[in-house]
Amino acid sequence: MKIEQIYTGCLAQGAYFIVSNGEAAVIDPLREVAPYIQRAEKTGARIKYVFETHFHADFVSGHIDLAEKTGAEIVYGPGAQTGFKALIAEDGEEFKLGNIIIRALHTPGHTMESTSYLLLDESGKPVALFSGDTLFIGDVGRPDLAQKGDLTMDDLAGTLYDSLRAKIMPLPDDVIVYPAHGAGSACGKNMSKETSDTLGNQKRFNYALRANMTREEFIKEVTAGLAEPPQYFPENVKMNRDGYESIDDVLERGHQALSPEAFEAKANNTGALILDTRKPADFAKGFIPNSINIGIDGSFAPWVGALIPDLKQQLLIVTEPGKEEEVVTRLARVGYDYTIGYLNGGFESWKQAGKETDTVESVSAGEFANRYESGDVEVIDVRKPDEFAAGHIEGARNLPLDYINDLMAEFPKDRKLHIHCAGGYRSMVAASILKSRGIEDVVNIEGGYGAVAKTNVPILAEA
Repeated sequence: MKIEQIYTGCLAQGAYFIVSNGEAAVIDPLREVAPYIQRAEKTGARIKYVFETHFHADFVSGHIDLAEKTGAEIVYGPGAQTGFKALIAEDGEEFKLGNIIIRALHTPGHTMESTSYLLLDESGKPVALFSGDTLFIGDVGRPDLAQKGDLTMDDLAGTLYDSLRAKIMPLPDDVIVYPAHGAGSACGKNMSKETSDTLGNQKRFNYALRANMTREEFIKEVTAGLAEPPQYFPENVKMNRDGYESIDDVLERGHQALSPEAFEAKANNTGALILDTRKPADFAKGFIPNSINIGIDGSFAPWVGALIPDLKQQLLIVTEPGKEEEVVTRLARVGYDYTIGYLNGGFESWKQAGKETDTVESVSAGEFANRYESGDVEVIDVRKPDEFAAGHIEGARNLPLDYINDLMAEFPKDRKLHIHCAGGYRSMVAASILKSRGIEDVVNIEGGYGAVAKTNVPILAEA
């Protein structure tokens, strides 16, 4: 028996590949399925099952494509209703995989169909729990995403409490917990950077598993401080539940090399959004007018999901040469399937063709400190409210990037705006969006708050 965790940092997501005696199972696969098929071929195994812990909101799963390409059976937990062929497991139902057993444990609360999968070894001993979004390392799944009809967030939280106490906490302490997400995911609020742990450790250190915790205390603590979920979450749930276009077709459509002339023509004729995925510093030095910068090296997919409301928005991409397929794939992971081509040769080819370009003014933290000291400076902090509360530049205005589409009217149009985040990634995203909306006089503060805090600029923190 072999268990492999396949962790994708930009989504803070863990998929699992399990092999026993020539048979394999994949749990919560990502949209691109070739890596799982290649693993099966390398180990000489047949993929028998694709287990889904729930209808994911933060990414599009590869369950449908993987089943079609391998003949594997898709398995969901009790209550799941799908638009494709799937086996809906009963609570406690067991699935034989080579010499081991995988048992479905219905653990509703994050969603009503949420199911954890308990792996039993050849002797019947519980070895590992694939807990999906029910139990994380240091946290549990947020209970506000599946509210429907009369089912409230508190109802779901109470159901989650019952699931944890009845189904998971009675398991042996040495069972290894393998969750679907780690720190950085929007599916929880207090997740650890660790991506697995023993259940015994979680019983000791996870606030939500305190032995003497009442149901009322659990509901109060689990529902406190939840940030607004990203707007694309319901659309991803729908795709995972009802079906979607093959990843092969999505990649073929997006992986079209366009000359600067063809790129410009498509931009003008289709209404496509130009998405520039280069590093913020490179973008600042020159970019195609009206393009948006969301760098591939940051939390790319979640920011695309947060800032581009329409999953069917056509996209034209500018990348560092050689990263085109990666970008199209990562967009598809969160349901953005309508990339219609990329700029062949990258931004350099656009410049060489003599096309119009734009720039973003950037200043060092030291230069910003001089400007701040010399007079009235409009400072826009695009970090999250809790980051702002922990410490911010005196006089700064907090307009979080997460809500920039709703906050456009709050950005002064008659002032030079000095924009910063924590380190520079989010502020360049914000600057590009503002410029695309006609707010031209923006300045990016290099190094963000971390760099400014080392200067003599006054810093305030809320009590």
